[in-house]
Amino acid sequence: MLLGSVAVFAVSFGTTSCVGDLDVTPIDPNYQVIEDAATLDNLFNKCYATLAMAGNSDVDGDVDVDGIDGGTSGFLRQMWNSNELTSDEAICAWGDEGIPGFNFNSYDGSHPMLRGYYYRLYVAITYCNQYLAMSDLATDEVKVAEIRFLRALEYYLALDAFGGNIPLIKAFDSTGGLAPRGRINEDGYTGYEVYDFIESELLDIEGKLASARVAAEGQDGYGRVDQVAAWTLLSRLYLNSQVYTGTPQWAKAKEYAEKVINSPYKLFTDAPVNGYSAYERLFMGNNGTNGAQVESIFSLVQDGATTASWGNTLFLIASTHDANLPAWGTSEAWGSNRALPELVDKFFPGKNAPEKALPSVLVAAAGDDRALFSSAILDKEGNVVDGRTYSIDKWGTFTNGFAVTKFSNIYSDKGMSHDAQYVDTDFFFFRVAEAYLTYAEADARINGGTATADGLAKLNAVRARAHAAALQSASLQTICDEWSREFYFEGRRRSDLIRFGYYGGNTSYSWTFKGSADVYAGTSFPAYRNIFAIPTTDIVANKNLVQNQGY
Repeated sequence: MLLGSVAVFAVSFGTTSCVGDLDVTPIDPNYQVIEDAATLDNLFNKCYATLAMAGNSDVDGDVDVDGIDGGTSGFLRQMWNSNELTSDEAICAWGDEGIPGFNFNSYDGSHPMLRGYYYRLYVAITYCNQYLAMSDLATDEVKVAEIRFLRALEYYLALDAFGGNIPLIKAFDSTGGLAPRGRINEDGYTGYEVYDFIESELLDIEGKLASARVAAEGQDGYGRVDQVAAWTLLSRLYLNSQVYTGTPQWAKAKEYAEKVINSPYKLFTDAPVNGYSAYERLFMGNNGTNGAQVESIFSLVQDGATTASWGNTLFLIASTHDANLPAWGTSEAWGSNRALPELVDKFFPGKNAPEKALPSVLVAAAGDDRALFSSAILDKEGNVVDGRTYSIDKWGTFTNGFAVTKFSNIYSDKGMSHDAQYVDTDFFFFRVAEAYLTYAEADARINGGTATADGLAKLNAVRARAHAAALQSASLQTICDEWSREFYFEGRRRSDLIRFGYYGGNTSYSWTFKGSADVYAGTSFPAYRNIFAIPTTDIVANKNLVQNQGY
């Protein structure tokens, strides 16, 4: 039975699809015609579930992408790795294959985690295409629009990561034919056909999706997309239009961001509860019910008892914590991802972050609720016995670098989580704060690089929620830094750096280990690395594909 809220995905899904050109094996490689509405409902749930779970059962069971384990192929985990470890915000202490390539911007077509991310996106697209192919049964216009949205989102993420030179599969093909390649502009970097497809799909379904469904977890609509999600993705698409197509669309980005701002979804600005600020409660175990859900336009729903995953918010929590940190609400502690100095500097521009300090001390010193770091090392009794380093001279040592305590499985109302190991923390994939910063940035770009009073007000509304001092003016550099302060470790930093011209190519901006494991201060790397290589396995499997330039 289809759940009104996509909060539980543990369904038996026996009808799957073939991916054609992809070198993966879905659950059942043989296309089966869906003949009843109940099975179609399962497929509808699956289209959502593949973004929150690795497969159909436990964390490693019946994984959607054959040959890649539940962690490596987890959607959020690899979206995060590709956008954060490659940026000025995060670095990972692990030496697993693929991690150094992210840390030091040396990825190529053989990168195993980018391969897992690529295949996860295309398996998800295939599920959506199969649902849309069932025209005789898929008669609910709202559900069809939702699946078209999910497919547009997945193509957006593929475009952002791998460029416009990617397979564009608009309809389900049960014959196993090779997917055509999306047409691109002559420069070989910017999108053309894929971008246009995403835009046209979103504009067409904008009026077919349900109106805003602000809901708490367990209520109808929570975890499902609506019209405001389409506006949010359109504003993000237009904000990055110059990167993707060579043509800026700042006015459209601002227009759709304003639609989101004026929608029933709102910035969550409630007073602290049990010492937890409104910002902190966006990322806690009960964020789907503690009031913070008013800001979440689209949530990837997690429940430790029913939707366990190595690749979703458990990854965000466990990978940023170890036994020497304050409680975080799960027995999992992996000690891997921590903040680069450049992220800490966003809150402490004088490089004067307190040493051997708990998160509450750092928040107070920064004057910003978002400075959720720990520079302390605790003993078993919770006493501060040592400190973590600000610098990262040894990237493989977790205590080199401040810990990020932003995500937790703790309940702000002191309630109990559903499982001691797996987490209940939902991931707010789209939240309203994005629209405020999109509006401010587009406003500044339209007005010569400095925000008007209107754009500045939007920026300061986000800062006010964090109890940060109001800005008197906002240049593009200021806005770029604000994107990091508000959204660090949420899986978008690489894209923001590219848009501001601070990533690959001839740029004066650097960060620790940028482009090299041997240069602590960082070094530049070629602009072609602004997009990733298409996995070599797919290039070999599909003669229609051509590798991205530079790889």
